[in-house]
Amino acid sequence: MTTLTTPAQPGQRTPRPVPWSKLAWVSWRQYRLALAGAVVFLGVLAVYLLIMGLKFRSAYASVTSCHPASSPACLDVTSLFQNAYYITGEVTAALLQAVPVLVGVFAGAPILARELETGTSRFAWTQGAGRIRWTVARLALPAVTVTAATAAFSRLFEWFYWPFFASGMDSRFAAQYFSVTGVDFAAWTLAAFAIGAAAGVLVRRAVPAMAASMAAWAGLLLATVLYLRRHYLAPLLSKGGAPGTGSNPAWVLSQWWTGPNGKPVPWNTLTGLIQGAPKGPMKQVGPNTFQTKIDPFQWLAQHGYTEWTSYQPASRYWPFQFIEGGWLLALSLLLIAATVWLVRRGTA
Repeated sequence: MTTLTTPAQPGQRTPRPVPWSKLAWVSWRQYRLALAGAVVFLGVLAVYLLIMGLKFRSAYASVTSCHPASSPACLDVTSLFQNAYYITGEVTAALLQAVPVLVGVFAGAPILARELETGTSRFAWTQGAGRIRWTVARLALPAVTVTAATAAFSRLFEWFYWPFFASGMDSRFAAQYFSVTGVDFAAWTLAAFAIGAAAGVLVRRAVPAMAASMAAWAGLLLATVLYLRRHYLAPLLSKGGAPGTGSNPAWVLSQWWTGPNGKPVPWNTLTGLIQGAPKGPMKQVGPNTFQTKIDPFQWLAQHGYTEWTSYQPASRYWPFQFIEGGWLLALSLLLIAATVWLVRRGTA
């Protein structure tokens, strides 16, 4: 018999399990350098968001307070805000979108897979930790840390990007911003971590588990953005464009036209009708720009053609956030529970 399989002898005292506080201390000792590096990185990023956020707000205040808006000076101020600063904000948002998958790949996947691959987990199980306590201790601290950090950063990013939301240049419903604002950023990060941890237990090799977790997270995100998110609540229907402008633009899902008979009309048919519409007298709208006084869309409406818009109103932003954050949290807890169960059953 080996040390791992020798049964307890009669009268022999069973060793007391290691307290949770000591398990947490061991986890901290193992991950302190990685956590310290993450803190430094997030601290630098936070300082950058604060500095640039103040610049964005100052530039936006200059735009809103400059009169008349058509003067050369005001046009220069607006151009700086809409071009240079806007590009900086977009790049920052794109970088933040990569945070959840990086957490899942480099923090979630190796956290159990590396020890299962090298066999060091078997030694830990003989030291009074046990499979369940060892697994929970490994997962709890990083999961809580990344969730809390990304929850704080989502609020900081909203403050940072607020001028572009307030000016109507971007919508919180846009896919590239919805996932990094509200409660969604923390929920997606926790889900990515849980996916990585589950992949690590199933694959039991760090590098393949990292690839598997990246593929699973990307597939889940694409399915949510392209198909699932728009169906959280039944969309509204309106004639013409979707209501809501400026800082509260609606999320337009689809638009189509119907003819006098109420049936949908293809866009190429509409284009032909517009080109064949009678032309009114020309009027000058710019130094070298002229257009007819007849609005082609108004002409279509006068002849029985109707534009329809399916949309989600801006007021549903927070309900959508809580719906998505809720099912992502449930999925994360289910994956973590499945990971613990797999380790307990000895599947790993």
